[in-house]
Amino acid sequence: MSDLTGDEEGSHAAKTALRSRLITARRALTPRDRSLLAEQLQDQILAFVRREHPATIAAYVPVGSEPGGPDLPSVLGEHARVLLPVLLPDNDLDWAVFTGSVAPGPRGLQEPTGPRLGVAALTSADLVLVPALAVDRSGNRMGRGGGSYDRALARLSGSRPLILALLHEGELVEAVPAEPHDRPVHGVITPRGGLTLNRAAEWTK
Repeated sequence: MSDLTGDEEGSHAAKTALRSRLITARRALTPRDRSLLAEQLQDQILAFVRREHPATIAAYVPVGSEPGGPDLPSVLGEHARVLLPVLLPDNDLDWAVFTGSVAPGPRGLQEPTGPRLGVAALTSADLVLVPALAVDRSGNRMGRGGGSYDRALARLSGSRPLILALLHEGELVEAVPAEPHDRPVHGVITPRGGLTLNRAAEWTK
């Protein structure tokens, strides 16, 4: 028997259906599509970075059809100190400084090879770029369901870096089914739309 309430079960089912649809759409992108979109998205991210000058950026290595391209950390590293996540056995995220190389990690991820800094290292970031399958206009973010980023973002309530999700076009939607543990983002960056802050964004420079 499920421990979820009726509303929670409905939200979970809706999220599962939306997640499946979006993953299918991403898998339909050709290698040429992915390369072009990654280049466009990197240009949008760098326009923001050059304008705001964050000293430390927490990012990740996009894999497969994820927006941003596998060279995203190298591109960001030309402008700031870059932290990359390391997936821990309990699905939490440790962090390490990107020093130019990554190595295969669990679940097909690419992880930094430098010394681990601990889960609290994320609080040192000025800008946090997170993966997502979709984000809605209120900042509700939907990931792949592991909960790793929800746990990591929960540590940022007092440090207030800007948190942005990287998306393809069409993945900024009107509504994402939200559950109590879900952590919102301040906005998104897309290849053609650039930066869009959500309706309730409280970020200030």
